[in-house]
Amino acid sequence: MASSFARILSSKRNVGILSLVGAGSLTVGLLLNREQHVSAGAQVRRVYPPSAEYPDLRKHNNCMASHLTPAVYAKLCDKATPNGYTLDEAIQTGVDNPGHPFIKTVGMVAGDEETYEVFADLFDPVIMERHNGYDPRKMKHPTDLDASKIRSGLFDEKYVLSSRVRTGRSIRGLSLPPACTRAERREVERVVINALGGLQGDLAGKYYSLTQMTEEEQQQLIDDHFLFDKPVSPLLTCAGMARDWPDARGIWHNNEKTFLVWVNEEDHTRVISMEKGGNMKRVFERFCRGLQEVERLIQEKGWEFMWNERLGYILTCPSNLGTGLRAGVHITLPRLSKDPRFPKILDNLRLQKRGTGGVDTAAVGSTFDISNLDRLGQSEVQLVQTVIDGVNYLIECEKRLEKGQDIKIPAAISQFK
Repeated sequence: MASSFARILSSKRNVGILSLVGAGSLTVGLLLNREQHVSAGAQVRRVYPPSAEYPDLRKHNNCMASHLTPAVYAKLCDKATPNGYTLDEAIQTGVDNPGHPFIKTVGMVAGDEETYEVFADLFDPVIMERHNGYDPRKMKHPTDLDASKIRSGLFDEKYVLSSRVRTGRSIRGLSLPPACTRAERREVERVVINALGGLQGDLAGKYYSLTQMTEEEQQQLIDDHFLFDKPVSPLLTCAGMARDWPDARGIWHNNEKTFLVWVNEEDHTRVISMEKGGNMKRVFERFCRGLQEVERLIQEKGWEFMWNERLGYILTCPSNLGTGLRAGVHITLPRLSKDPRFPKILDNLRLQKRGTGGVDTAAVGSTFDISNLDRLGQSEVQLVQTVIDGVNYLIECEKRLEKGQDIKIPAAISQFK
């Protein structure tokens, strides 16, 4: 009963009710069972056959294009989720963006929680490719936010400039950013800022709406490097994530500026713990404590995060399923970065490098953003420990090269432990 009621309330034609009367009187119907089975919504009416609508993917290099055969398209193109989200909407960003200069992108996004079930014939193989063989039909994803299990989380600050852990969370019953209505987006903002208002102690802080902040507040957020701009990456704009900008978008941070929440950017929320220096253990402890407290406060209001035991936490991009976690450092490696073995070392340690400006940027000089490659199939504790062990190995390699000593490529570690 609750599942059916929730799907009705979250439909595009009725979601405005949430903003008009508030969630308090309705939340009992929005608490969906985490093990729910989601069925397809109404059929999509078409004039032309699937063969005439199949996209031209001959020059594409993304995960979606690798798995969307004409047969799969024909099977799924007439389906829609209960919220009306279609296959063509899910794949549009991958159709419009054939490739990426630095990484192989996923090429598709989810519009709601049900997307991953209704279009599983395409999403499952994409998930398996992106997550190194994780089978979402047979495997279960572990969750572990016990920061006390972390070992050796202090980096040499001669090399590590800053440490950060981030993830995303989605509010169950509301469509994701590629498909949400204005009312749904505003409801996400209301639910999240009400919960954040209950944080206390070192987590207490303030919310800054992008539509209401003063010029002084905007400049301070820019100076702190906290402010996110309207998406300009075609990977995001072609997925519909910049619609109605900046309506119902904002940034919350604690008074110490070490715990942040972005609202309605690529996901409903992005939760970030960060600080200068190399104390990854402290960053992760704050991350776990803050995340668990936010979830408790949201649940007190009758809401919950999207989650299931196969896919973990549900987010917009399939690349972020599971933990949604990216634990990273800004690290300077002038010698190792010039060594031809550097890419292989990263691969074997299950790490990835980016420019310090994000996924769309190249490295500046010898300073990189190094983070975990995996998201799904391992717990938060396991992934952060992988980063700690891997970054310590990179630092050791850099030190050996400084002394004129040789380095070794480590044995490849297993993704699923």
